[in-house]
Amino acid sequence: MPVPLSILDLAPVPSGGTVGDALRNTIDLARHAEEAGYHRYWLAEHHLAPGVASSAPAVLIGLVTAATSRIRVGSGAVQLGHQTPLAVVEQFGTIDALHPGRIDLGLGRSGQRRAEFARLGSAPPPPPREAEVVDGLLIPPPFSFASLAGSPTVALQGALLQQPGARSPDFADQVDDIIALLAGTYRSAEGHEAHVVPGESADVQLWILGSSGGQSAQVAGERGLPFAANYHVSPATVLEAVTAYREAFKPSDVLSEPYVLVSADVVVAADDEAARRLASPYGLWVRSIRKELRAIPFPTPEEADAHEWSAEDRALVADRIDTQFVGSPATVAERLRVLQRVTGADELLVTTITHDHADRLRSFQLLAEVWNS
Repeated sequence: MPVPLSILDLAPVPSGGTVGDALRNTIDLARHAEEAGYHRYWLAEHHLAPGVASSAPAVLIGLVTAATSRIRVGSGAVQLGHQTPLAVVEQFGTIDALHPGRIDLGLGRSGQRRAEFARLGSAPPPPPREAEVVDGLLIPPPFSFASLAGSPTVALQGALLQQPGARSPDFADQVDDIIALLAGTYRSAEGHEAHVVPGESADVQLWILGSSGGQSAQVAGERGLPFAANYHVSPATVLEAVTAYREAFKPSDVLSEPYVLVSADVVVAADDEAARRLASPYGLWVRSIRKELRAIPFPTPEEADAHEWSAEDRALVADRIDTQFVGSPATVAERLRVLQRVTGADELLVTTITHDHADRLRSFQLLAEVWNS
């Protein structure tokens, strides 16, 4: 039997479209995903991006859950660097109170990484690493954001996402606080209890998301939580991430053994050529993220054709282009099987962006049909 297949959605805004279009498309896609048999439907968290409407995942999760009836819905992931554990537990506890047993709370440390990111400009560059193919899976050289470390966008995000003078606590401490608040066992350093309503005893499934073998993988493993590893954004470090998680894993009340979900960026169409055409704007979209940290509205293939690519720009997005799974249902399913085999994933999380909503719906439908056949 194939491993379960789930969806990650960024609520992409198409070129020429509106945020309302993007959000209505997300709800429509979630309904179709449920009918097609997808296991989960996760919403990402991105800020200050004209081309991404998923800036408030808890709000969007509530809307998607209300519009569906069976599929699990969750965050991929809440950025803990600019939210308190109490706020997160209250948000997800509220949703769970109306839709018990269907909510996933995925946690990420992207917010905490802003301080690390700001230091990249003065840090020595990592030693170069060549691309390699591991049992059929491409592992490209790692990408560095060092060139953007001192950019105004980074400073602006920090200023707008946190209160003046605020400091992000350690990620592990925040995860522990969330676990305690959900369980009703929270005690402050002074011994005071806190009981969250709504939130305490909420039937949410806690996840940790990570892109490397660093703290996120360690926290997930040591606390016996399921772990989502990021091949679609950081393909160079996915094997390090899953290995670190498994090595750190300790059985818990949640899991007796490690559980790994791995993400992939896919575009599926009737044949390889049609899929490549639908995916052709992807590089231009990734370029906007890596040059300015702001995703542009997703272009049309014609807009992508008009862009004049420099060698520098092509190198900027090469790892993402080369690891996007594009093609017919059979082509993409085979590449996903390779990803699952090499990483040992217990579940796969796929994300797809095309300019036209109908093409995105069809991509997920075609993939589900071949995957479950």
